[in-house]
Amino acid sequence: MTTDTIDLKAHIRGIPDFPKPGILFYDISTLLRHGPAWRAAMARLADAVRPHKPDLLAGIESRGFLVAAPLALELGLGFVMLRKPRKLPGLTIGLNYALEYGTDRIEMQADAVQKGQRVVILDDLLATGGTMAAGVSLLRQSGAEVPCAAALIELTFLGGRNRLDVPFESLVAYDE
Repeated sequence: MTTDTIDLKAHIRGIPDFPKPGILFYDISTLLRHGPAWRAAMARLADAVRPHKPDLLAGIESRGFLVAAPLALELGLGFVMLRKPRKLPGLTIGLNYALEYGTDRIEMQADAVQKGQRVVILDDLLATGGTMAAGVSLLRQSGAEVPCAAALIELTFLGGRNRLDVPFESLVAYDE
């Protein structure tokens, strides 16, 4: 079986009522533990991201780290962490952003990105797009160019891609 023929959806399980009733959680741990499927996902994501010519990849805490770090290694690039407040050492910059109910904050080390670097931002899943859009804004605040955003999974019915003002790439889409 080649990386082109592996059905990634077959390796992502849905967990009903997690983390709360009425939510169907798309669990990538089953994909991560299947070597050939994980390799296929990284190869396909590399093919999607490479044309955007990134200098660095940024991953959103925490499952975005599982996507961005190995992809950065695959592409021979550096990796930057976008984290929750007070999780990074040294001087940080951050951005507060609105959630459906309330606000949140995302931070990165102040010296993580040089002005003008092309940084592609990644997460495991795009839902409403709020965190991804905040990450794009934070990277721009640091002087980065953000040519693209990407995720393994997109929940198309939540319209998250519409909140992004950069091209978006995903490997798997769920319509409900």
